[in-house]
Amino acid sequence: MNSPARTPVAIVGGGPVGLLLALFLDRHGVRSVVFELAESTSDQPRGSTHSARSMEHYRRLGLAGDVRELGLPWDHSTDIAFYTRYNGFRLARNRRPAVRDLLRQVASGPRTAQVPEPMHRANQMYVERLLYRRARAAANIELRFGWRVTGIAADPGGADILAEDAGGRVRAWRAGYVAGCDGARGVVRGHLGARYAGADRVEQEVLGGRTVAAHLRIPTLYRDFLVDGGAWSHWAVNTDLVLNLIALNGKDEFFLLTSSVDPDSAPDDALVSAVRRAAGAPIPVTVLARRPWTSGMALVADNFGTDRVFLAGDAAHLFTPNGGFGMNTGLDDAANLAWKLAAAVQGWGGPGLLASYHHERRPVAIRNTGAARELNLGLANVARPHCVEQDTAEGRAERRRLGRMLADYGDRTLDTLGVQLGARYDGSPIVDGQDTPPADLLDTYTPSSVPGGRAPHLWLDDTRVNGSSLFDHFGVGFSLLRLGPKAPPADGLRAEAARRNIPLKVLDLPDPLARDLYERDLVLIRPDQHVAWRGNGLDRPDRLLTTVTGGR
Repeated sequence: MNSPARTPVAIVGGGPVGLLLALFLDRHGVRSVVFELAESTSDQPRGSTHSARSMEHYRRLGLAGDVRELGLPWDHSTDIAFYTRYNGFRLARNRRPAVRDLLRQVASGPRTAQVPEPMHRANQMYVERLLYRRARAAANIELRFGWRVTGIAADPGGADILAEDAGGRVRAWRAGYVAGCDGARGVVRGHLGARYAGADRVEQEVLGGRTVAAHLRIPTLYRDFLVDGGAWSHWAVNTDLVLNLIALNGKDEFFLLTSSVDPDSAPDDALVSAVRRAAGAPIPVTVLARRPWTSGMALVADNFGTDRVFLAGDAAHLFTPNGGFGMNTGLDDAANLAWKLAAAVQGWGGPGLLASYHHERRPVAIRNTGAARELNLGLANVARPHCVEQDTAEGRAERRRLGRMLADYGDRTLDTLGVQLGARYDGSPIVDGQDTPPADLLDTYTPSSVPGGRAPHLWLDDTRVNGSSLFDHFGVGFSLLRLGPKAPPADGLRAEAARRNIPLKVLDLPDPLARDLYERDLVLIRPDQHVAWRGNGLDRPDRLLTTVTGGR
């Protein structure tokens, strides 16, 4: 075997979390190698929800516009619709704006609007391909798809990695750090000995226990049944079955989720039959792919990493899909871990910086998996008596009752801005601040400059183009905001950061609206856009920088 190749960071797992981590490291100027067992990106649909926070991450990489070109057409409804059958009675419809209308709302909203990049529906498999293409073109990323990592041996100075390609060729790498983005059964979690804790499934009739997900082509569903243009999510709820068809391309491809078919033993014909029963007619259905999954999981690893090896995405936490929080929590892991790895590689991170990753991200994972499980449990009491499909007084009353219950469930899965934007790192050893944070609510996000939370958003002008958002002006490293007309000078912090080689950008914002939003004259923003510190003066810049970079 040849002498080991060297890389600052080895990323095991080339899904969206691993690729986003590599792209963020590239933005910091840090090289990485991405190992992925599959020879190409996934061609099976998974999550279709890219949260407002994930869209902000894409915006930092210049990808938000490209992501919005994927998935549903801009004029396609993003509603959730519930029917008894697709040719039967409509039970409820949760109405939400199409992409075109959402972006119009952004363009006409106030300057203090907190959602510069609204949530977008595009299946993970489409976005993975985009991330792969961008990573392949990046100067600091080496992609090793079709390579299986067979061994990891970490020591105080780094980690040795063995990997094997499809032809059996084995190579060795020496990495400074390893990020495990390789899922629940991946080699990195096994190396760490990290165990999941929490709830592993729910036993309920609707989306409970072992469940099936499938990629389907249904060419006549829109034409013959969804004559109002359809929605994003189409539920059929009756005594016979419950299933959900999620629109993928707005034409003929759908993502099926159902617990009404045995995921392990039922043939494809059973899936076709279930869709036909949901439609109430023998429509053409082609099964393109299928896989089993377990509903109700809220599992979080007890260890997100130490010293040289770390976990992100499914390797660190497993979700039920309700609310679409799983992949987005993983992308937020990547945003948090990337700048800390960059600081370690470039030498300006202190000895406690990487350890803060576990401290900050594990509580968020517990919070988010719990929120998804709570939404899943909201389907436990969906009673489906035979009369729900009958055109009788009893049937009409039952449909009204069921419709109210389902509409409430739909609203709760859609109104999740608090989960999307509200993750906080209160109590973190690298956050300098003791003020009381806003309440943590699933449906509501309250902007606050209390250290630990996402930096409040502000439009700097009325054009709403790239460069109009305050976020567009944050530096790749830390950013110090000097707010209002009387902000104190930043010379001391700037000089101390330069002495320590800590990347720092100073932004002068004399606009009173910015000062009112942030409530202090000086606010220090971390590279992941979370507030590190705020105050009206700064006497000890050396002490502040020691804290926020994990020094001792």
